[in-house]
This record gives sequence, C-alpha cells and structure tokens, in this order.
Amino acid sequence: MTDNTRPIEESIVTDFSTRMSYGSYLALDELLSIQRPVSTPVHHDELLFIVQHQTSELWLKLVLHEVRSACAALASDDIGTALKRIARVKHIQEVLTQQWSVLATLTPTEYAEFRGFLANSSGFQSHQYRAFEFLLGNKNARMLSVFESDPVGHAALTEALEAPSLYDEFLRFLSRAGFAIPASVLERDVTLAHVFTPELVPVFRQIYEGAHDADALQWRVYEACEELVDLEDNFHFWRFRHMRTVNRTIGIKAGTGGSSGVDFLKRALDLTFFPELFAVRTEIGAS
Repeated sequence: MTDNTRPIEESIVTDFSTRMSYGSYLALDELLSIQRPVSTPVHHDELLFIVQHQTSELWLKLVLHEVRSACAALASDDIGTALKRIARVKHIQEVLTQQWSVLATLTPTEYAEFRGFLANSSGFQSHQYRAFEFLLGNKNARMLSVFESDPVGHAALTEALEAPSLYDEFLRFLSRAGFAIPASVLERDVTLAHVFTPELVPVFRQIYEGAHDADALQWRVYEACEELVDLEDNFHFWRFRHMRTVNRTIGIKAGTGGSSGVDFLKRALDLTFFPELFAVRTEIGAS
C-alpha cells in the first residue's frame, strides 16, 4: 500500500533555534492568545464573534495605511501610485464585505446566549472604522467624544479629522492639473464633512466626456474618478451587509452601544463621500 504522505525535502529548514520562523515573524503566540471570550460559561460561538471583529480591525489597519499613502501620492502629483493604493483598498473592502456571511451563520438564539456579556461594547466604537470614514471625507467632530477614554483612538481620529481627505487631495490635484476647481473647495475647512458643490459637476462632466480624446494624464484622472466611485459603492455594500446581518441576528433590538440598531444603520446608507461623482451621471449625455 502506498504511503499517503509527502516527504520533507532535505533543503527545507527545520531548525529554528537561532532562525526567525513564520510564527515568530508574525508573533503568532501573541496573536492567537488575544481571543478572550467573556461569557460564563464560555459560549462556543463567541470565538466566531471575536475573530470576525479582530480580523476586520486588522484589515482596517491596512486600509488606513493604504489610504494615507494614496493621499500622500496625490499631494505629490503621483496619481499612478494613488490609483495602485486605491485598487488594493477596493479588494480589502470586498473581503470585509464577504466576512459578514460568516457572522450571519450566528443564529439569534446562539447570539442571545452571550450578547449580554458584551455590555456596551459595540462596533460603533471602532476608531479605525471612523478614521476610514474621515479619510474619505465623511467627517464628524462629535464622534471624538466616543473616544475620550481611549487616548490612542482619540489621537488617531483627531489626526484623521484634521488631515485633508482623499477627496480633498484629489480635488487639489485636479486644480494643479489645470481643472477649474473652485477656490471655496480648495480653501475649505477640512475638519468638516464635504458637502455637495454644484460647481464641481461641470468639471467632472468635462473629464468624463473628454476622456477618450484625452492625453495620458487626463485618462488617469478619468480612471481615478471611477476608482473613487468604486470605493463609495464598496463602502455602501459593506454598510448594507452589516445592516442585514444585524437585522437577521437581533431584529430591531437596540444596539449594545446604545444606538437604535437596524434603523440607525439604515440611515448610514444615505451618507455619501463623493456626491458630485454621482450627480454628474445625470448630466452626461443630456442636452
């Protein structure tokens, strides 16, 4: 009978007494020890809940790393690097959205058995998620109060609040490239949420309608517009899957953090990051 094993090749390193291993590089002993259920007795499904949220936070850490790099690239007129960073963020968003299907396997009965142990902890308190919103332009200084007892989170969110958003940097880039961006947009208070600016719609109409006859730079600008639309679409898909997962798990109960729950999440679906990039679609092809 054939031995159904694969022999270890002689060249494969097996002695890590003085070498860096996979586990030491990734600090797996620490990483795998921080899933700490609080239910008593420990409920089987709480590990799923913890892993879901911890992995989401790891992906959000990478998202912030990439978006900040994209902002810096646009500020340096390096639109190619910015597009590369945004493309990676889009793939991360898809992973984050797909993760909701795993959490959705948690039935209402299963979740109810350990939900009470979560006290007031809630995803609403994720400073990385809020920083992502801020970096896309949906800023709200009142959110800082949620993190007053968390110096690290408060500092990170303050930094994101005070920095130009990705959209701010893109519009500044367009201005330097010769597009007629209003001074009111370029000089706006970046700690406030971007609001719809009608004067930007003709600028984007020019970009879209002239894309196929444009030079290389203008084609990249056109491409960047569509990448930003993808970012917003992906964000809304994430929000929708979040809302639907909450709805199927707890119905219309209030959230653990004090929100109204599903109704609160539904209202987030009306928020927008790049309103002019959607408004221009009504204008394109119109007489």
